[in-house]
Amino acid sequence: MKPMSPRAAAFDAALSEARQRQAAGDTAGAMQSLERAHVLGQSDFGPHLRAHLAMLQVVYAARDWYEGLGQIMRIALVPIGHLFGRLPRGNTGRSNVSAFTAMPIPPELEELLEDKKK
Repeated sequence: MKPMSPRAAAFDAALSEARQRQAAGDTAGAMQSLERAHVLGQSDFGPHLRAHLAMLQVVYAARDWYEGLGQIMRIALVPIGHLFGRLPRGNTGRSNVSAFTAMPIPPELEELLEDKKK
């Protein structure tokens, strides 16, 4: 079995942290963790889709219908984005930003993303 890359481990840790924060009733904190997961997983179809599905689950539980609609739209865009290679780096995946806008990447995440390029 191939060892997990640092980026994949950080992605899984962000998902786990989001679950813990959601269980503690911290919806905003859960979404922050999922934004991190989105940035880390966006370049791979499976993790990218998992990040949006997790976001949808959190906002559904919080009854945030605006964000929920935004996540449904983004889930529909995931396959198209991967098919055409249109994935804006650093985008947090939330509905309060355009799905087509690249965003600055925090330095600690940039290091993990650079590992994928090697």
